[in-house]
Amino acid sequence: MTYGLVSAAYIAAAVLFILSLGGLSGQESAKRAVWYGIVGMAAAVGATVFGPGVGHFAVIAVMIAIGAAVGAYVARKVEMTEMPQLVAALHSFVGLAAVFIGLNAQIELNHVLALREAGGDMETLAGFAQKLAHKSPVEISILKVEVFLGIFIGAVTFTGSVVAFGKLAGKIDGKPAKLPGGHAINALALIAAIALGYLYFTGAGIWTLLVMTLIAGFIGWHLIMGIGGADMPVVVSMLNSYSGWAAAAIGFTLGNDLLIVTGALVGSSGAILSYIMCRAMNRSFISVILGGFGGSGGPAMEISGEMIAIDADGVAMALNDADSVIIVPGYGMAVAQAQQSVSELTRRLRARGKNVRFAIHPVAGRLPGHMNVLLAEAKVPYDIVLEMDEINDDFPETDVVIVIGSNDIVNPAAQEDPNSPIAGMPVLEVWKAKQVFVSKRGQGTGYSGIENPLFYKENTRMFYGDAKKSLDELLTRVD
Repeated sequence: MTYGLVSAAYIAAAVLFILSLGGLSGQESAKRAVWYGIVGMAAAVGATVFGPGVGHFAVIAVMIAIGAAVGAYVARKVEMTEMPQLVAALHSFVGLAAVFIGLNAQIELNHVLALREAGGDMETLAGFAQKLAHKSPVEISILKVEVFLGIFIGAVTFTGSVVAFGKLAGKIDGKPAKLPGGHAINALALIAAIALGYLYFTGAGIWTLLVMTLIAGFIGWHLIMGIGGADMPVVVSMLNSYSGWAAAAIGFTLGNDLLIVTGALVGSSGAILSYIMCRAMNRSFISVILGGFGGSGGPAMEISGEMIAIDADGVAMALNDADSVIIVPGYGMAVAQAQQSVSELTRRLRARGKNVRFAIHPVAGRLPGHMNVLLAEAKVPYDIVLEMDEINDDFPETDVVIVIGSNDIVNPAAQEDPNSPIAGMPVLEVWKAKQVFVSKRGQGTGYSGIENPLFYKENTRMFYGDAKKSLDELLTRVD
């Protein structure tokens, strides 16, 4: 394949990636957008593998086959509830790839410089080394900047993503955990990395990159360990952005225009999404990254009252009398795989002329858009799935609200308790409805460990049990 064909394939792939991102902004166009991405990636891989100067096709074929087999296995095995930790794990691979490629680029550069100094024949070099052989001193200096940034961002992304995976999978405690003097330690680690960068640029050996990699890995680990479960959706989005910038740095190092464009698209879209989510939580991006939900440090407001349970008969009676119903899904719905039951309940209630809608908080679940995907999978009509800003004012006129496995996004402490860890975060004001039914396994505080006064309010009843079993039982009582 000639350079012209490779360039054309890269341009086509870049356009398809842009169309894919644009299509993912709407539920109706999302399926088509996914196919744009698939075709674009196929074109990109094909152009790269069969491009000029590429060899060892047998090795490449084996690696592609292994990757495809692993990908197919994971796609079949992983449930939607495990998708957040899968995304975090995939981010770690991108970061690790950036580290390895950066270190390999430096090894190749050392070989080229040694050959140049010895007066050797540069024409004996091949592949990436051949590109390096024709670089001027200024271009080599720029390459070093790319290598340093790529390794630094990649190492932070790798360890941070591993910790995020552990927290989302429940293998690491979701509560924030920092070393004493955490912010100062992070600052000192960053200064040390910058100092190593200076030594690297002034001619020190590859050892500076190796030590910097360890320091950057520590920064990624310590940063994400210090972020609590309530902020994990933002963390996943942020790590997505990091992986994009790491990929872009790899693209500059390898001289691959498509990798630069793709990395920039992923990095910028991830950063924009993180900003939108932080704004939805009334949090600054820097505040989240430097420690997550921290609160004011004062005593939390005392909660009075008691949780009152209700059975399926009581919920069914309230639904039969209601004219308007709003359903608030959360991670508990995903864990119980109750979306099909929710869809059937919605269908039956709408068939009886009731106004049924869904309220989606921007950070519901543990992954941006998690609830939207589950509801679309269950064939819930798009037009009744509304964002928080579109539906929050309607709760006072709503007869019944059903909360399924949500905690922080419906927590009135965000407005009522200035000392709450989520003080100031915009939430779905479900407590303003006439009746609220909370489907919950037990009386625990949930993933983030924050108490919820909603459960103790006079118009709230607790519908205990596994969400799917509870809703299936409810369906037998709703015509």
